[in-house]
Formats: sequence, C-alpha cells, structure tokens
Amino acid sequence: MNKNVTIKLAASVVVLGVLTATTALCADGDDLQGRARQITHAYLLADTHIDVPYRIREAWVDVTGPAPDGQFDYPRAVEGGLNLPFMSIYTPADLEGADGNADENYQLANELIDEVEAIAARAPEKFMLVKSVADAEKALASGRVGLAMGMENGSPINHKLENVRFFHDRGIRYITLAHGLSNHISDSSYDEHHQWNGLSPFGREVVKEMNRVGIMVDVSHISDDAFRQVMEISKVPVIASHSSARFFTPGFERNMSDGMIEALAKNGGVIQINIGSGFLTAKANEYSMAEWKEESAWAKDHGVAENSPEAKQHQQEYRKGRPFPYATVADVANQFDHVIKLVGIDHVGIGTDFDGVGDSLPLGLKDVSDYPVLVAALLKRGYGEEDIAKILGGNLLRVWRQVEAYARAQQGKGPEKS
Repeated sequence: MNKNVTIKLAASVVVLGVLTATTALCADGDDLQGRARQITHAYLLADTHIDVPYRIREAWVDVTGPAPDGQFDYPRAVEGGLNLPFMSIYTPADLEGADGNADENYQLANELIDEVEAIAARAPEKFMLVKSVADAEKALASGRVGLAMGMENGSPINHKLENVRFFHDRGIRYITLAHGLSNHISDSSYDEHHQWNGLSPFGREVVKEMNRVGIMVDVSHISDDAFRQVMEISKVPVIASHSSARFFTPGFERNMSDGMIEALAKNGGVIQINIGSGFLTAKANEYSMAEWKEESAWAKDHGVAENSPEAKQHQQEYRKGRPFPYATVADVANQFDHVIKLVGIDHVGIGTDFDGVGDSLPLGLKDVSDYPVLVAALLKRGYGEEDIAKILGGNLLRVWRQVEAYARAQQGKGPEKS
C-alpha cells in the first residue's frame, strides 16, 4: 500500500490535537496485518534515533534510493510509514580528550549536520529538513519524509554555552548529554568513573540553556545521578531518545529503572523504546556485554577501531558456535506494556536505534520497513488506534511543542543565572 497523503494528513490532525476522528479501516477489514499497515500509514510516525549520518560517513551510500546494506533508506521509510526520523549526530566519546578538549567532536558534529542537509538537498521531492513541529506538519502534508536531527553526545558543545544556540540554529532539536564516557557535561551510565556525581557545574548550565533556546534534553546514556539532577533543573519535559526499561535487564544502568520512568512521566516526558535486543531481554543483554568486552579487548590488542572491518569480521568469528539470542517482537511489545502499565499511554514512543545497534535487532524488526510489524503486535494486545497514534508520534510531538512554547516565552532573555 502506497502512502495516501490525504488520509495521512487528516489522520495526523488527531495526533496534533485538533480533531478526534479516526481513520477508516483498510479494505482488509479484520485482517491484523492489513489493519496494522493501514494505521502505520495513517498517522505521523516519529523515530527519535536513527544512526544514518555516522553510517554513511564510514561507508557512503545514497539513502535517497535503495541502500540495503543498512537499516534506513527512502524506499523502506516509505514502505514502513516513517515520516519523522531523527538523524543522530553522533560523535564518539573518546574524541573528547582527558583534558576535556572536544574540538574534534565540534568539527565532526558540523560535518554530520552537513551530511543530513545534503540528503535533503539531493532529493527535495523526497525529504525536507525539520526544525519544528510546524515543519513536521509541513513535511507530512507534502508527502515527504521529514529529517529532524538530534545530537548524540553533548561533547561538541565544547565548554562554550553559546554553542547550545549555535547547534540549535543548525537544526539540532535534542541533545543526549553524554555517550559512552563521562564528558565535560555529564557522567555516563556506561562509564564506571563518575567524575561529576551526575552533571558537571557547566552541565547544569547547559540544561538550562537548552530549555531557553528550545532543544529537548535527552537523558539516554547518562548516569542515574545525572538523570535525577536533570529532573530537578529542567523547566520542561525531557525525553529518553533511545532507552528501554531496566525491569527486563536488571543492573543495566543504560536502561531506565521503574522509578526513573515514573519521574520522567511526572516531568511530562517520554521514553522512546530502543529495540536493540540487548536493551530488551536479560539474556541478550548478558551476551551483548560479554561480546562488547571481547570485541573491545580484541580491537585494542590489534590496534584497530572497534567499528573497523577487521573488528566486524572478528565479531562474526566470535558468534560462530555462540548464536546470538535475538529478542522477538513480543519482547518489544512487552516494553511498551510495562511502561504503559507503570505510567500510562502518554509517556512512551519509538526510538529504535536503527543503524546504531548493528546485528542485534529483534527477529521481524530489522529495518525501517518493519514498523507495521510492531503495530500489529500492539493491536493484538488490545491497543486502539488513538493509543497507537500517541506511541507512533503523538507523545513526542506533545513534548516538542511544550519545549518550543517555553523557548518562545524566553525570547529576549539572556542565559539563566545560577
């Protein structure tokens, strides 16, 4: 089924809070898969974390056409009903030196933003850049895929508060404060050395400035202490752009505990579910952690990058005789069930981490054409269209609007003083 822009726009207005009508069922009637496809193509679908920019930097390919070596390209986005992918502007944590210098990350972030702009410029009939909720509506109305951008790792801010505004002006609409290592802004959940016991003094100012200029604060990757401090500081709802529930992966700090999810909901925020298998089940998480340690040690011993062709070949060798315990679509649906039972339907969405979690995606959810598979699983569990519309994008847009509204109210004011 090709996208029907007229139906999709009318239906998306429900998500935007203007109408309450729902779309008609597809011609397949009660057929679960057919109805799932209809719903997926009828509502705005936002995925807050797709790692295309770094992927095509490592091995360039034109994603405006078929690019099957990865998990995202235009034809599959259309097939899957994806309207609003957030392109991840990812910079490696280890590029920030021990002295906190992040010049390389600043430069790389700008180069990756250039790449996203080039995708839209190369195929303006297929893509458009999205920097606001209004832009998202415009992209939807025109039948194009809207490319929003989120910065994964706040390191490119590089000790300069004015760079928060700079990256906002370049189109960044959320910033993940840290990544795999603690940086000059925040401690990382992956880093055993929590040098700040949460946020740094500068990081606290960064959160305030993000509120002021209209960038969503992303709490994925940061430590539990840093998360709690963000909750205390932020004047607007925040997001976890690609995290899952720690309930299913005990001890895995990268995921969110039930208490953190409850605090996020109280703040008005939303957790966007990461579908990498290691985020979904304890068995896959245990395997992934052991594999990651093995790969890191091997790469270090052989003097190659962890994402190099040599390291990837080693990963294939590692998995021989050790089958990876892929999660299932049911495991993904379990994440949504858990969050919804805990805090309600208004605080969960989709942040798959496509192109970012390698060969660890669940069986049946392997690329951006597969969103209808997830919707079918939600339908099977009794969720209705309006609830699914919130999961697909309505909840994320609500948060984004609130962030925009707060920033508009701050216009003309300088940075908040501590």
